[in-house]
Amino acid sequence: MNIVLGITGSIAAYKACTLIRQFVKLGHEVQVVITPAGKEFITPITLSALTSKPVISDFFSQRDGTWHSHVALGIWADAMVIAPATSSTIGKMAHGIADNMLITTYLSMKAPVFVAPAMDLDMWKHQATQENLHLLRQRGVTIIEPTSGELASHLVGKGRMEEPEEIARQVLEALERKTVHEAKAQEWVGRRILITAGPTYERIDPVRFIGNYSSGKMGFALAEECARRGAQVELVCGPVQRTTQVPNITITRVESAQQMWEAASKVFPATDAGILCAAVADFTPDTVANTKIKREGDDLNLRLKPTRDIAKGLGEMKQSHQRLVGFALETNDEMTHAKEKLARKNFDFIVLNSLQDEGAGFQHDTNKITIVTPNEIIPYPLKSKTEVAADIIDQLANILPN
Repeated sequence: MNIVLGITGSIAAYKACTLIRQFVKLGHEVQVVITPAGKEFITPITLSALTSKPVISDFFSQRDGTWHSHVALGIWADAMVIAPATSSTIGKMAHGIADNMLITTYLSMKAPVFVAPAMDLDMWKHQATQENLHLLRQRGVTIIEPTSGELASHLVGKGRMEEPEEIARQVLEALERKTVHEAKAQEWVGRRILITAGPTYERIDPVRFIGNYSSGKMGFALAEECARRGAQVELVCGPVQRTTQVPNITITRVESAQQMWEAASKVFPATDAGILCAAVADFTPDTVANTKIKREGDDLNLRLKPTRDIAKGLGEMKQSHQRLVGFALETNDEMTHAKEKLARKNFDFIVLNSLQDEGAGFQHDTNKITIVTPNEIIPYPLKSKTEVAADIIDQLANILPN
């Protein structure tokens, strides 16, 4: 496997030597691309000795017109790993500022890209840094944050580069999963999958509603994973701004729980499976005002009535050849509630996550789940929602009839 290792100007640059040894020991070729600032922390001679390749830093290697092709590197590589990645480099990557060889190589990269940030706590917490990381995640870049031992729970750990052994493990496992996913690319051709995603909004008057914080990220990740495997996906989505460029996904946008029920129940009979990821409101106002409610007096009383139970309704419709997957987001007594819901809603398995787990639940790019079936409990570590979607779909694939 060919790996481009980008090194930037961080005190953690010395750890790149250990990372190179990890890759080389496992039989992979490593080509180092280092920024000018990176050379202030570690010498190219050291890196070249470890990789048995000249280190690339500048566009032109000599004064005779010889130059390094970032395009060729993008084609050669099976992966690009930037470790350490400073806040400056992360910002340049996010905004396409191609002022050095490393960034131009990134912009030409055809292979998966992994970034291991390294900076002090204040820089890590700064809104600009977090927004730049969010942009990179949206573009498919994997951000490797410290997760081992007590590191992630201490302030000194936030922003500190993950240990080289853990970086190598995560990169190689992700590439192995990519290979597996490519092999599965056509396994669901002919399948039709219903997925619900996002929140519902229950109107109070023309300008107000009852809602929740669901972003739709998990549902869209599931839809994209199913489509990548060849399935035709019917995505019934509540009011979120998300969209997708992945083919084979038909999006029906709804607002209320009633509208979601009508759309989902119409589609479900013709599908092989349903994945109910949406955060559907349990109650809706008994009456909706035709005009904006004005402030009068010291309080406002709203009478609520139950919404249609979409999960229960589809569970009752489910045929023997169909499978139904539910979600349970809990704040307490998580397993008890999940097992009860599994049986009551006629699910084949339920995906449990808890708001007690850091990085899980609404708005996050990550999730930590436990899959609960009638016969077993399968916990998973904190992962990106893309990886979580693959785990869920793998479980569904195991129980779908041929």
